[in-house]
Amino acid sequence: MYGRALVKIHRVLSVFSAQAHRGVPTRLVAGARAGVLCAAALAQLALPSGAVAQTADALTEYRNGAFNAAIEICHREIALQPDNLESYVVLCWSLLRLGRYPEAAAGAEKAAALNRYDVRVIEIQGELDYYRGRNDSALLHFQEYVNLAPEGTRIETVYYFIGEIYIRLGRFRHADIALSTALHYVPGNPRWWTRLAYAREMSGDAQAAAQAYKTALDLDGSISDAARGLERQRAALERR
Repeated sequence: MYGRALVKIHRVLSVFSAQAHRGVPTRLVAGARAGVLCAAALAQLALPSGAVAQTADALTEYRNGAFNAAIEICHREIALQPDNLESYVVLCWSLLRLGRYPEAAAGAEKAAALNRYDVRVIEIQGELDYYRGRNDSALLHFQEYVNLAPEGTRIETVYYFIGEIYIRLGRFRHADIALSTALHYVPGNPRWWTRLAYAREMSGDAQAAAQAYKTALDLDGSISDAARGLERQRAALERR
């Protein structure tokens, strides 16, 4: 609300500037301009301290890897506005990255109470279940995300987690499909190529596994799991 008011004020100020150029008496324009500037100052004072800056800063801190700073900002935002879904989302993302799962679960529960069908909240719930070993529940959340947002901003991450869950469950061909889909969106992720290769190796497809391991090493030659995996698959192919 306050942001829209400020935008209107700036538009009015632009009109006054144009009027001055068209010859409207300077004293009239100056008086009106002073009144609008006063209104702008009052609008700024009416805003909660840091409310505009904090939303941007929390997300920026998260993207910069400053998760603790993002958490502090989100807590301040939520104290001012308990129904701020955006703050809960960034809060949960940051807590997840720090492995603070009980706190993230509490935040996710509150976020779901605000909007059960927000796909970001659904994805957060899926990650929480994944990290806590709740494979079936995690799959349900991730599948719901895919259904609601097949081109969502975290769709590649969702498919990656689905692939990892299928590896846990020993369903390696399902894992192959999920991880291949994740890499369709992010083909330059060497760690995901390594996991795809492992799923293919465990399904008995040595040729495809070797190719995936090699792709991982082409992207990052320091991945020891990929190097060892490639050696295993080459040895297996030589024995045939």
